[in-house]
Amino acid sequence: MPGTGGGNGSVTRSTLRQQIADALRDEVLAGRLQPGQEFTVKEIAEQYGVSATPVREALVDLSAQGLLDADQHRGFRVHEYSPADYRGMIEARGLVTDGLFHRYLDEKSDISRAARAALDARAGDPRTAAVLAGVRRRGEEAERAAVAGDLNILIGYDLRFWRELSNLFGNPYLSDFLHRLRVQSWVCAVQYLRTVDLRGCLWAEHTALVDALVRRDAEAAHAIVTEYNAHSLALIERLSAG
Repeated sequence: MPGTGGGNGSVTRSTLRQQIADALRDEVLAGRLQPGQEFTVKEIAEQYGVSATPVREALVDLSAQGLLDADQHRGFRVHEYSPADYRGMIEARGLVTDGLFHRYLDEKSDISRAARAALDARAGDPRTAAVLAGVRRRGEEAERAAVAGDLNILIGYDLRFWRELSNLFGNPYLSDFLHRLRVQSWVCAVQYLRTVDLRGCLWAEHTALVDALVRRDAEAAHAIVTEYNAHSLALIERLSAG
């Protein structure tokens, strides 16, 4: 794997730790590591050809994120989420996104006026305009993947879309929390989504959401997110029920 040689040793190890964590997360999202599947630090270290220390650190990180369960005597296993867990994630991410959007869009809130002023100041920055354009492109790619039922492509673009969009609102703690929720919800959902033909079944309104936020249309943004969450929950509950 890249990043194993040269430079500061602690930086290299930290980078390797993150690379391993990202790779294993992608394995779970791709369905190659199934819910309940067990493995050891030694097995992962041999798979990636690295030492045990960064692997152990990466696995501990993923456990803290709720993607793995640690067993002191048997190693690690992929966490098994239930439809009830998914319902809780949907509710939580809806609250976070509504909070982010209304903090900027609610004209009556003193807090939102401060947030709007900060975002408006950044809006004149060409770098912010470039980020917004990138968010929209990510949304367009996610929509194409959703319509085609290409889950692997959709997950990648969807995570980048929401990460970059939430970063624009200037609260890294909420942005990080939302990203973690979205990763967890995808991990929970993929075990059901990979069992059927998804063409035409997935939510594909990313650019409509961007347009609503650009217009400062709080009602439309809320309606889009609410419809998205309801659609996602209904789909997973239907698939989990067989």
